[in-house]
Parts: sequence; C-alpha cells; structure tokens
Amino acid sequence: MTVECQSIGGAGYHIEPEELAGFVRDNLARLELEGKSVCLIIPDDTRSCPLPQLLTEVYRNTVDRAANLTCIIALGTHAYMEPDEIARWTTGDAAADVTAVYPGMTILNHEWHDEDKLVNVGHIAAERINELSGGRLAVGSDVLINRHVVEADVKIIIGPILPHEVVGISGGNKYFIPGCAKEDLIDLTHWVGALITASEIIGAPGVTPVRAMINEGAAMIPGEHYCLAFVVKAHTLDLESASFGDPQDAWAEQGKVTAQTHVEYVDELFDTVIAEIPERYHDIWTAAKGFYKTEPAVRDGGEVIIYAPHITEVSEAHHEIYDIGYHCRDYFVKQWDRFKEVPWGVLAHSTHMRGLGTYDPQTGIEEDRINVTLATGISKEICDQINVGYLDPATIDLAAEAGKPNVTVVHDAGEVLFRPAAQRPQN
Repeated sequence: MTVECQSIGGAGYHIEPEELAGFVRDNLARLELEGKSVCLIIPDDTRSCPLPQLLTEVYRNTVDRAANLTCIIALGTHAYMEPDEIARWTTGDAAADVTAVYPGMTILNHEWHDEDKLVNVGHIAAERINELSGGRLAVGSDVLINRHVVEADVKIIIGPILPHEVVGISGGNKYFIPGCAKEDLIDLTHWVGALITASEIIGAPGVTPVRAMINEGAAMIPGEHYCLAFVVKAHTLDLESASFGDPQDAWAEQGKVTAQTHVEYVDELFDTVIAEIPERYHDIWTAAKGFYKTEPAVRDGGEVIIYAPHITEVSEAHHEIYDIGYHCRDYFVKQWDRFKEVPWGVLAHSTHMRGLGTYDPQTGIEEDRINVTLATGISKEICDQINVGYLDPATIDLAAEAGKPNVTVVHDAGEVLFRPAAQRPQN
C-alpha cells in the first residue's frame, strides 16, 4: 500500500501534544492494518526524543487493529538495553511494568549477535556495492535482517532525524540497516563512510553513497514500510517537525529541517572544545559523537576534550578497539594487510573519532589534524593504550573553562553539528 507523505510543523515550530496525537491518528488511519502483523521499530536511548509520547500515540492507534504487535529496539551493534532501561526509555519510568503500560505489545532488543534471530532477505553483489559506493569498495554482502521485522506484514519506523557521521543524515531506512541488520552489512556501510571520512560526510544532505547502500538493502525487506520521522529541537525534548509516509520520503522531508536546526556555522574556528557528554551516551563508542559533531569546526592543531566523568568503558560490545586504538583513516588503509581482519565497523569507529590525518608507511609516522583527549572515568593507562590523551575530569571546572578566550564548552554534545561558516550552503 502506498500513502502520500504528510508533514506537520517545521524549523522553529513547536508541535503541541494534541497536534501530534491528531497527526499520528490521521496518518495511521490511512493504513490497512486489520488482521496484519505489525512491527514498530524504535531507536535506543542514545537518541534524545520524547519516545514515551510518540510510542504511546502509535501504540494506541495500532494495537486494537493489528493481529499482533511487536516493537524492536534498533540497536545496530550498540549494547543491549536492560529491562529497567527499556522501561525508562519507553514509558519514562524505570520501575514501570512495560507489559502493563503496553498490553498486547512485546518490546525486544534487536539481537544482532544471534543468527537464529535473523533472516536473509537477499544479496547485494560486489559489483553493485562498487557502483553504490562510488567505486570505494567492491565487496558483496548478504542482507540479514531481524526476524521479527522481516516476518511482520507492516513495519513502522519511529525515529528522529539528525546529522550523522556515517550516512550524512540519520533516520529513515537507517533504522533497518544498520538498526536491525547483521554486523557484516553494517561493517560494509560504516567502512564506506570511513573511506569518505566522517568530517566530509557528516550532515551531508541527500542520498550519500552510504545511504544508497542502505536503501538498496532495505528495498529487499518484504512487506509494507512506513516511517514516522521527526526533528526534536536541540537540547530539548520538544518536537519541531514530523512527517509520515514511505521511509525515504519522510526522511527526506525531515532532513531539510534538521539541516536548519541541528547545524551551527561558526565564523571563527575553535581552538579547544570541551564536549560535555550527556548521560544518554554510555561508552566512548557512542560518546564519540561529541567529537564527530565538533571536529569540522576545530582549527588545525586544536583539541577536542570528551568530558564524561560517568563513562568508564571504551566499548562494551566491541573490544577490538582496545587492541587497535584510535587512528586516522590512512593509518589503516596504508597497512591494510595488517588490519583487514579486524571488523570494519570497529576500524570505521576508530577513524571517526581520530579525525583527519596522514600516515607515512615508510617512517611509521601518523600525523593527526587535531588532538583528542578523554576526561572520563577511563584510566590514563587505557588512554595511552588506545592512542588518545588523558585528563582527570576532576580537574575540569566547566564554568571556569567557558570563560577562557580560546576554549569553547559545548553542553549536551553529540547532536548539534558545528561547521565553518565558509561551508554554509548558498541559496
């Protein structure tokens, strides 16, 4: 079934609860859900949004119509959410009984490690990957997707749109891949993003090479695909804008809004950035967004300090990062035989948080454009091991640092993208 994409709100607008309720009700009424299995696909708690409000509205307009209703948390390869975390994320109360709040709906983590929970929906040939990636990679891949998602007659994505370090603008079909996919295909898409470099692709509008790969795989997933895409006002839980329709159409509409509200252009490049990481990022694997979003606006030789006293681990799920550490893209590309067996998603994450740089295989010298320092609960020994700087977070007074002329403190870092004013799009 095809439905025309509809939207509400826009940059700077505030969607009231009753407006959202009517918008969701009217759009879901257009779908033929009776007697069908329905799967809702939601983000994990590393995305800031009023999920209980959104999920409640979609739930109440589907549960009595669908033959069965499942909700999958699109983790990609993020760590599984614990029951209390799921309760807090989906209801607003960590002590809530999720089954009582949402009777008739099962909420599950995407189990990307368990092949029994995945279904092969097709194959993207190496030649096609080469074409989609702009000649950057020629490796084929099966498309394995979460079984609950594949077997549902109707899939409805509920997720925010933001600048993203791998795909350009997040959301839409990205909730299928990587959100509900197997690690192999996730690694391919992330490595293509790394080859482009996070600094170049982050916030890029339109269908980037990585987005093209994602769309190709998502098109193989059977059933009806819909998306409630939305933009949340920066540093709040207020909805500015929302679209409902085909995932590509809804994503494209909201991508226009996030480009206005989640990108800041600076006239003078930053010397030192202290990126204050919010509690929603639990390890460096996700907290690195504080670096991704500020790197483009930092001068050569500058520094980004990831300030997150609550973080004590680099990655819960990807321990290879402790072995390889953080390096620029060319460090791996120019020593490919040494690193090609490391999961490419781990290599991609490494390059994303080390930023632009060069590596000379003759001398073994790596020169990175800017410095990266962790002011977290991670020890100096581990920081040395993974090739980043160390600061004791107890020595940092954010208020005092914010008063220094060459220091920029970014609060709630990780979602708003900073770029030089010279890169502002020309109308």
